[in-house]
Amino acid sequence: MKGQAMAEAETALRTLAHNVRAARTRAGLSLDELGRRAKVSKGALVGLEKAQGNPNFATLVRLADTLGVSVSALLEGRPEERVRVVSADAVMPLWKGERGSEARLMLTTGGPAATEVWRWTLEPGEEYPSHPHQAGVTETVSVTAGRMVLVVDGAEYPVEAGQTATFDGDAAHTYRGSGNGTCHLIMTVHLPPGPA
Repeated sequence: MKGQAMAEAETALRTLAHNVRAARTRAGLSLDELGRRAKVSKGALVGLEKAQGNPNFATLVRLADTLGVSVSALLEGRPEERVRVVSADAVMPLWKGERGSEARLMLTTGGPAATEVWRWTLEPGEEYPSHPHQAGVTETVSVTAGRMVLVVDGAEYPVEAGQTATFDGDAAHTYRGSGNGTCHLIMTVHLPPGPA
């Protein structure tokens, strides 16, 4: 099992390397320019394009935003099926908090205006601060169990089970678990039309 997991991780890293290089080439950006715009060191980008290293979630989001693509466009190989069914336990978390919170990118829809579908769990008091996304990105957060606080531009918005919130993702925002139990939510990130 351990060997299989390592092989899957290596395949995923090679796919990421290929997709970053291809998106950078399509965008006509040098490694230096992509690094400057995405605030990622040239050394990290060189390693990434050689399928070396282990980029964190924030780095992937900054690269995707800078390249005008979805995070999953950087992570996924070619779609194999017309209908995709994805199990949460088959998707590795892209972020894990110290208290056990996590975020999993389940899939991204195709088309000119793609949508990323995420599953999050937030433990009470744990938070994930997100940098502003590119203009035109809209996020929705649907809480299925528990409670969270959505912070947008410094203003706090409590969101409870059965409620959905939406906001423009080009503002600074934070997701924070609140209450006594784990918060479960589905987040969608609606990307503006553009290169995929």
